[in-house]
Amino acid sequence: MNFFRKTVLFLVVLSIFAACGSFISQYVLGMNPCVLCILQRLCVLAVGLLAIVTAFSSQSSKFARSLSALLIAAPAVYGAGVAAYQIWLQSLPPGTAPSCGAPWTFRLRDWPLFDWFEPIVRGFGNCAEPDYLFGVALPVWSILYFSFVVLLLLWAWLKTRKI
Repeated sequence: MNFFRKTVLFLVVLSIFAACGSFISQYVLGMNPCVLCILQRLCVLAVGLLAIVTAFSSQSSKFARSLSALLIAAPAVYGAGVAAYQIWLQSLPPGTAPSCGAPWTFRLRDWPLFDWFEPIVRGFGNCAEPDYLFGVALPVWSILYFSFVVLLLLWAWLKTRKI
């Protein structure tokens, strides 16, 4: 198994832990996720799903590794942008932050199979009120995760592009 594939499999495991942490913070610790938190959760799930798909695809050519890295990095970059926006919202003075929109359960309630994916998108929290884990705001944890994913992919891609 080549180094790039091992790195992508590591990202699968890391994404599983990050997604489990998201669900534990909601359903065990009682933190109510907001719309932006749920977008970040969906980006973590997308990183994990794309990492699974690319881990079991052919990685023999430079083009395949480049395409895999771009596919996995796309939701990570988007998730980092959402987290940065949420950190900006949380830095505004109280009462001046704009609304982050209708809850996902309201937006998607008429979709087919909504009952199946409703626990993933459930949450009515306020985007401007920070929740903390180990003294660090949750969007900061998200930026750290997404940045680590992108930097690890870049490092693995650079290390294997000469092969």
